[in-house]
Amino acid sequence: MHPEDEQVRRLLKTRVIRLNETVTGLSIGLIAGIGLFCATNLLVIKGGNVVGPHLELLNQVFIGYKVSFLGSFIGFAYALITGALVGYCGAKIYNFVASRNNRTSAPVKQD
Repeated sequence: MHPEDEQVRRLLKTRVIRLNETVTGLSIGLIAGIGLFCATNLLVIKGGNVVGPHLELLNQVFIGYKVSFLGSFIGFAYALITGALVGYCGAKIYNFVASRNNRTSAPVKQD
């Protein structure tokens, strides 16, 4: 491998390793919100005597959430906020660990 290739590889490693906290948080929040929204509405459409007893347990944490059409919107909002916070904090922790890891590696000379 050429020395230039090694330098480019190390430079890319230090530049690409960062996560955007806001985008990561919103992405995970949207995935969680849409997932709960769809799961709730699928159970409502399916119907039956007892509709989603396991999903109903979320009302212990998400106040106002029920396995109903209106509850799917309430659950979407809660899951969006919770997922965004988890994603944001996870990305912050990841970036912190990655930056500490990059300090221990050899510095990259830029031209």
